[in-house]
Amino acid sequence: MGLGTFNLMISLLPARIIKLLEFIGFSGNKQSGMQDLITGSQSEGIRQVLCVMTLLGYNLIVCYVLSHKEGDLRFCDELLVKQLKQYPDGVWFLFFKGRLEFMKGNLDDALKWYKKSWKSQNVWPQFHHLCFWELLWVNCLRLDWRESLLFATYLVENSKWSRTIYTYQKASIMCMLKTEELHSSEVRTIATLMKEVPKYKQRIAGKSLPMEKFACKKTERFFAQQSFLYVPALELMYVWNLFKILGKHFHLADGVYRIVDENLKHYGERMSTNSKTNNPAYGVYAADNKALLLLLKGACLRQMNSPLQATRCLEDVIALYKDIKEDHYLVPYAIVELALIYIDQGNKDQAILALEDAKKNYSGYSLESRLHFRIHTALIELKGKSYENIPAGGE
Repeated sequence: MGLGTFNLMISLLPARIIKLLEFIGFSGNKQSGMQDLITGSQSEGIRQVLCVMTLLGYNLIVCYVLSHKEGDLRFCDELLVKQLKQYPDGVWFLFFKGRLEFMKGNLDDALKWYKKSWKSQNVWPQFHHLCFWELLWVNCLRLDWRESLLFATYLVENSKWSRTIYTYQKASIMCMLKTEELHSSEVRTIATLMKEVPKYKQRIAGKSLPMEKFACKKTERFFAQQSFLYVPALELMYVWNLFKILGKHFHLADGVYRIVDENLKHYGERMSTNSKTNNPAYGVYAADNKALLLLLKGACLRQMNSPLQATRCLEDVIALYKDIKEDHYLVPYAIVELALIYIDQGNKDQAILALEDAKKNYSGYSLESRLHFRIHTALIELKGKSYENIPAGGE
C-alpha cells in the first residue's frame, strides 16, 4: 500500500521536482502505483480499507484539484457499493459517496450524502468541517448563496485551518447577493470581513500559502474599487477547479453563464459611466475586471460545448495582457483553457504548443504552482510519456 501510494503521488509532481527527486534516487510510476493499490483493495484486512480510501481520494479529490482530467467515477462507484454494503455508517465512505455524486454533478444527491456523513459521528468535529467545506461549494454551484453562507460562517467561527481563506470565502459569497437582498448590517459585515482577511495570514516554513496571498490581494482590490469585486465566489470556484462539474448538466453551466454575462453588461455600464465621471476607482482595474469576466465566460462556454465562442472570449483575455494591472494569472489560465479546447477537438499539436507557452513564458503570477500541476498532467497525457522514462538530466 505504501509503495503504491508513493508511486502514485510522486508521478503527479511537475518535471522540475521529479528531476531533483531522481537525482537523489526517487522515481514514481503511476501505472505501478495504481496496480499495487488495486491489488491491495482486493485483499483482506486493514490494508484493504486503506487502499480503497487512497484510490477514492486520488480519483475523487486529487484528480479534480491537480489535473485537467476526471477520475475514474465508474470504478469509484463499484468500490463504494461494496464498502457501503460492508460499512453502511462508515464516515469516510459516506463522505466519498457525497464526493462522487458531487463530481457527477448530482448536487441534490451530494447534499444528502454529505449531510449523512456529517451526522454519522460527533467524536471528530474536525471531520464536520470537511463536510461543511464540501456543502459550501455544492450550494455555490446550486447558486444558493444563503445556504452556502451558513456553512461559510460556521467554518470562519469554528475551524482553524485557514482563517484567511475562510473569511475571504464568506465575504465573497456575501458579495454574490444582490444589493437589494443585503441588509445594511450585512453590507458592513462584508467590509469588516475583508479588513480581517490579512490579519490571519499564515507563514509555514517562512512562506505564505498561495491561496491566502490570493485572498489578501483580492481584499486590497475590494477597497481600491470602493468596496466592490466582480463575481468573487465564481472566481474562487474557478481556481478551485470546480468548473469541471458545470459540464455535467447544462443547467449548471447556464446558471453560472447568466451571472457572468449579466456582470459583463454591468461592467460595460460602469465603464460608460466612468468615461463621463472619470472615476479612477473603476478605470485602474478595468482590464483586470474585463479579463476575469471573459475568462469565466470562456470557461463556461467550453463546458457548454460552445468551443468557437469560448475561444473568442479566451483570446480576448490574452489580448488584454499588457493592460492588466494585477491579475496576471488570468492570461496563463486562459491559455490553458484554450489548450483544453484544442484537446477536446483532437488538435494535439496546437494543445501542446499552448501548454508549453503557458508553462515557459509566464511566471510570478498568483496560483502559479496550481496551474503547473494541470499543465504537467496534460503534457504527460499528450506526449505519451511516463516519468520512469524521463532521464534525470532532462525531458
